Amino acid sequence: MNTTAAKSQFRGTPEQEARLLKVIEEKKDEKGALMPILQKAQEIYGYLPVEVQTIISDNTGIPLEKIYGIVTFYAQFSLVPKGKYKISVCLGTACYVKGSGNIFNKLQNKLGISDGECTPDGKFSLEACRCIGACGLAPVITVNDDVYGRLTVDDIDAILEKYAD
Repeated sequence: MNTTAAKSQFRGTPEQEARLLKVIEEKKDEKGALMPILQKAQEIYGYLPVEVQTIISDNTGIPLEKIYGIVTFYAQFSLVPKGKYKISVCLGTACYVKGSGNIFNKLQNKLGISDGECTPDGKFSLEACRCIGACGLAPVITVNDDVYGRLTVDDIDAILEKYAD
């Protein structure tokens, strides 16, 4: 990952940093505190860029390399920002054979982003996922907690319009 590009995108606020520092102060002396601190940090910022990892390292004494290793090991953590609306396209077998690959391609083209990316305005992020357990509705996408099934590529524009706020 290009850390220069990531640094220019980071827009943490003083309020977010104050919340994170409070969490660190409350938890840093507990055994196994790093995971809960990282989880809370991701909740506060939406992702864990190097700037946030550095704050955690500087205030816990845990080496940045160890923090980075944990953040990149566990799938629950993200190094890149997520959009206000997180779109997941199921590419599991049932969905894929019913056209989810075409739906994923349409979303990439429509949003101008690739898998794992976020639109420049921070509105949408897109990710491919494996089976979400809704095979009977194949093909399926989720937008945050909203599930859309039995889709065709022609349904995508109308779904995106629902989130046009």
